Amino acid sequence: MNVESFVRLEEMENGLYQLVLDAADARMNILSKAAIASLEQAIAQLPLASIKGLLITSAKDSFVAGADITEFCDSFAQSADTIFDYSMKVHRLFNRIEDLPFPTVAAVRGEALGGGMELALCADYRVVTEQARLGLPEVNLGIMPGWGGSVRLPRLIGVDNALTWMTQGRPMKAADALRAGVADAVVADDKLAAAALKVLQQAVDGRLKYLPRRGLKTRAMTLNELELAMACDTAEGMVSMFSSDHYPAARTIVQSVRASVRMNRETAGAHESRDFIQLANTAVSRSLVNLFLSDQALKRKNRQYANTGQAVAQAAVLGAGIMGGGVAYQSASTGTPILMKDITSQALEAGTAEANRLMLGQLKRKKMQPQQALATSQRIQSTLDYKGFDHADLVVEAVVENPNIKRAVLAEVEQQVGRDCVLATNTSTLTVKELVSELQRPENFCGMHFFNPVHRMPLVEIIRGEQTSDAAVSRAVSYALAMKKVPIVVNDCPGFLVNRVLLPYVHAFARLVIDGVDFERIDQVMERFGWPMGPATLADIVGMDTGHHAEGLIAAAYPDRYLTGVKTPTDALFAAGRLGQKSGAGYYRYEADKRGKLKKSSDPAAYDVIQSVVSGSLLLTDDDIVQRMMIPLCLEAMRCLEEGIADAVADIDVALINGVGFPRYLGGAFGYMDSVGLQDFVSQCDHYSDLGMAYQPTARLRDMAAAGQCFYAPESATSSVTSASANRV
Repeated sequence: MNVESFVRLEEMENGLYQLVLDAADARMNILSKAAIASLEQAIAQLPLASIKGLLITSAKDSFVAGADITEFCDSFAQSADTIFDYSMKVHRLFNRIEDLPFPTVAAVRGEALGGGMELALCADYRVVTEQARLGLPEVNLGIMPGWGGSVRLPRLIGVDNALTWMTQGRPMKAADALRAGVADAVVADDKLAAAALKVLQQAVDGRLKYLPRRGLKTRAMTLNELELAMACDTAEGMVSMFSSDHYPAARTIVQSVRASVRMNRETAGAHESRDFIQLANTAVSRSLVNLFLSDQALKRKNRQYANTGQAVAQAAVLGAGIMGGGVAYQSASTGTPILMKDITSQALEAGTAEANRLMLGQLKRKKMQPQQALATSQRIQSTLDYKGFDHADLVVEAVVENPNIKRAVLAEVEQQVGRDCVLATNTSTLTVKELVSELQRPENFCGMHFFNPVHRMPLVEIIRGEQTSDAAVSRAVSYALAMKKVPIVVNDCPGFLVNRVLLPYVHAFARLVIDGVDFERIDQVMERFGWPMGPATLADIVGMDTGHHAEGLIAAAYPDRYLTGVKTPTDALFAAGRLGQKSGAGYYRYEADKRGKLKKSSDPAAYDVIQSVVSGSLLLTDDDIVQRMMIPLCLEAMRCLEEGIADAVADIDVALINGVGFPRYLGGAFGYMDSVGLQDFVSQCDHYSDLGMAYQPTARLRDMAAAGQCFYAPESATSSVTSASANRV
């Protein structure tokens, strides 16, 4: 192997050398198995007698982004002994770097995450740039640091701080790293090399005592039992507050550190590796790794779209309601100026008030500085006419959900914009096909479905109509990315992707209630299963009027999978004027607390209304409830895949995670079916076959189950199934 395929050694002056991390033909440094082998060879070949001090640096914009996650599932599928042996091989390499007979300094710019952070921790000192991000985010993949991170970090910054870094799993800013003691200096990017060399020279000259610092990372910690118990118990309490039993990694990290701080470096490293392997063998880790890879695959698709499309320099939104105001705020707060038009001054004032409310909330939470809020407000221009629309690159239509009004407004605005301007409808219940008929340039028209509330929900569906051009799709994707959203390109159909897949889940809930199952119990079961809220609570938040309208349209589009001519609980509550949170009562009653936050409580009156549609008294287990809720959702996702509504299982799963809060630990609908096993999942479907087509597997799913296949190939952790039309990018 050519050592310089990942790292090269360069002599500088006065006995100082630098080890430059520079992966060939790659945008960033990743610690793949090949990179580890290259680094191992480079360390073995160091001219130890000639070196007085070593600088570890990167030729990329980042230090090291982490381990090569594409290798994870292949590695995790091996025997525990094989995984352990490789982990200990990396431990020995990092220990050797830490034990070099001269001082070492890591010069960090950009990201030093996961394995990259663990490599930086081996150095005696760390000098980082102001924009650097450092962290051990392994918990987000259902695992823990496996190359010494949980050993070195507590010894460097204390058990309590280290557990916070590792259990939260978020990259820390340079200033936070300096305060904690992870970084020894923070400098401007153009000063990094000089500053790191200065620190290294001071260590070589003896002005900085590096050996005592090094010793702290290699010996057992000496804190007393009370200190250790307080740090670990506090961390476990925080984990219990923010992490459910579905995510065991954070608790394992705390327990592992509690045990290993009393060990020396070598023993603690072996202990860490065993705990790492225990987590790596869980279904949760496999799901989260697959989800990460799916997210990366979608990002690559979106970059391809954006790279071929024109960026949006000036946007516009038609309609200044909650959605219009939300779109205006999100666009302006992320840097794209936007015109907000409506037909009355009162409507514009309401839209402006919504944008101001969102800005005020960000200011209160210190997520936005006053100067940023001022700049955001200046990027929103309210108007009652079309002045300035001729300079718009993209217009989002967000008027009332009425096809006649939408068609008229779209035809009108088309006459006011340039020939290349893209028009995007924000409809959630109508199709692109229904709204395109009055347009003279249908190739410039697409859907752009934002989820409510716009500023919080990450997903945006970009809907390609039959006549929509690639240029229009690319510009819409580019705009969504500029707004810091997660765009997914889907083909046109009633409900698009996310609502079409979600509504069978909602309908399954209605059927359970009709069959006599308590809606509060269903909420509790599904929340324990991992959903952020139960289906009854979700209905109250969406609004019974909106739900009644959407369910009716979706049921009409796919009548074979819905009850027809049957009054649902949503219908009954809607007729009774119980619209959910917006009216103060739906399935539950809502009252504002002292801080103005709505609090939910049980309401016997809701049961009185719902009783009129209940026609059964089924006694079901919790597993029965979960299966009856999840099967229709998963089967609809499968139909969307087969029909080419989305390109791949990875896209659909990422969309469900970001659009409706599908439990992350399951990895999406297809990840969930894999975790159940397709043969067992099909058997579950057959058990409920009397409930109709909503519970009938497709022929393709039956064939996959019979062949022992899965959606995510274990050997590659990438989605193994794509739609018949997955050739657009």
